[in-house]
Amino acid sequence: MAKQNVAEQFVDILTRAGVKRLYGVVGDSLNPVVDAVRRNSAIDWVHVRHEETAAFAAGAEAQITGRLAACAGSCGPGNLHLINGLYDAHRSMAPVLALASHIPSSEIGLGYFQETHPDQLFRECSHYSEMISSPQQMPRLLDTAIQHAVGRSGVSVVTLPGDIADQAAPEKAAETALVTSRPTVRPGDAEIDRLVDMIDEAEKVTLFCGAGTRGAHAEVMEFAQKIKSPVGHALRGKEWIQYDNPYDVGMSGLLGYGAAYEATHECDLLILLGTDFPYNAFLPDDVKIVQVDVRPEHLGRRSKLALAVWGDARETLRCLLPRVRAKENRKFLDRMLKKHADALEGVVKAYTRKVDKHVPIHPEYVAAVLDELADEDAVFTVDTGMCNVWAARYISPNGRRRVIGSFSHGSMANALPMAIGAQFTDRGRQVVSMSGDGGFSMLMGDFLTLVQYDLPVKVVLFNNSSLSMVELEMLVAGLPSHGTALKNPDFAAVARACGAHGVRVEKPKELAGALKSAFKHKGPALVDIVTDPNALSIPPKISKEMVTGFALSASKMVLDGGVGRMAQMARSNLRNVPRP
Repeated sequence: MAKQNVAEQFVDILTRAGVKRLYGVVGDSLNPVVDAVRRNSAIDWVHVRHEETAAFAAGAEAQITGRLAACAGSCGPGNLHLINGLYDAHRSMAPVLALASHIPSSEIGLGYFQETHPDQLFRECSHYSEMISSPQQMPRLLDTAIQHAVGRSGVSVVTLPGDIADQAAPEKAAETALVTSRPTVRPGDAEIDRLVDMIDEAEKVTLFCGAGTRGAHAEVMEFAQKIKSPVGHALRGKEWIQYDNPYDVGMSGLLGYGAAYEATHECDLLILLGTDFPYNAFLPDDVKIVQVDVRPEHLGRRSKLALAVWGDARETLRCLLPRVRAKENRKFLDRMLKKHADALEGVVKAYTRKVDKHVPIHPEYVAAVLDELADEDAVFTVDTGMCNVWAARYISPNGRRRVIGSFSHGSMANALPMAIGAQFTDRGRQVVSMSGDGGFSMLMGDFLTLVQYDLPVKVVLFNNSSLSMVELEMLVAGLPSHGTALKNPDFAAVARACGAHGVRVEKPKELAGALKSAFKHKGPALVDIVTDPNALSIPPKISKEMVTGFALSASKMVLDGGVGRMAQMARSNLRNVPRP
């Protein structure tokens, strides 16, 4: 049996950790690893057109599967392109291993062609960033990087000079037992005891839920029912907590709606459950706050806490449920449910009339039709900007759909690359990229990746010829919009020229048919929808700080527009409110 080189050993360890794909762009320093992938049937090389796409795709795959994903970049400029997608994956707590190949080891520190210091460059967007400087460090260094990425839910970066990758691997290298899943974390008894007392003493309790409630929907609903609590959510908590929720009072933040603001400010006790909600100006400062989080470094960094609880949301609720006293008085809950329904009704009334006849097409209408026609288990990837608004307000979660985006990092151009990673996990599952024209055009080259691999991603392009969220920020700040206009091509024609299905929609009556034909098409498809750039309405009272800080209460919404099926859900929840 031929002796392995370091690159082959590297790839073998990745496959043992469950990695199925390595996203990247080939390059000389990376060649030994790419060749090792070519000869290993357990892993595929996914050739993207830009390394930023590789990192976004790996991050999306990790978020969809919950397993380790990987990407790679060649020396210097190649791996530098990874950094934005890695920042996003790290802030989204997605387990990603990035390989940054490097210049020849003998030339490091001598100003060699394409020289950078990737082991230093990636430290801020990773839990672990180290360089393999000799074959003897393998496989322990790579194993350690994997343990960091999986165990701490984030990015690890391994820097590997090309000449080291081509050297013989050490014989009889120890195979360590790799951790590929996270444990649950139970809070300490003292914290549980104190929290039980605080809940029993409070008359009005509100739960505000984030992405940390993934897998805890049943426990949250049972707990809310027992203590008669309204349940609000952050954007990243929406997909896990809003569906089948008779206690729902909406979402907070710039994109917020409903009565979440009132519920968090008018309670006696606010429990932040699995959320690192960053907009502290939005949180109350005169209410007792308890925060429950699996990451202790998150506790108390947004607001002053009466109690910090280190633990999983699900495990914490399981500890609390048999111990807290059931509350009988549901006046606070019912009042918040009524406010929520009234708020959504008001927004619906503010929605432009005859929207199905309006030209240019209202983006709200596009999102509403998309929500109705998309599969019940579809994955939506969402561009930063106004697409976040439409997804937050119109895409209806049901426990099977996924909605992912650059919700913590806020990068442009994330939707298409994330769709690539999501689609590779399951070619039979519908994946929809909700792309803005600005974001799509930034990394448009990787539409060719869809064509090259015949990935059936459906790109729904909101084309308003503007960077409209930035334009909104300028207008609110009292500045004339400048540098936000885009001169766009016929994107559908571009898609067809690339070899994909492409259709342009300029009239509302054409929309449903165009989406249906794209969804029916077996390969990649793009629906270029010309939308109204003036779909925003700015109320008279709003401060610059509210928008630039993304801390805006639902009672002072920036955006007037419909909220789709959420209004229907709010009305149905009112049936639970006893009639006088």
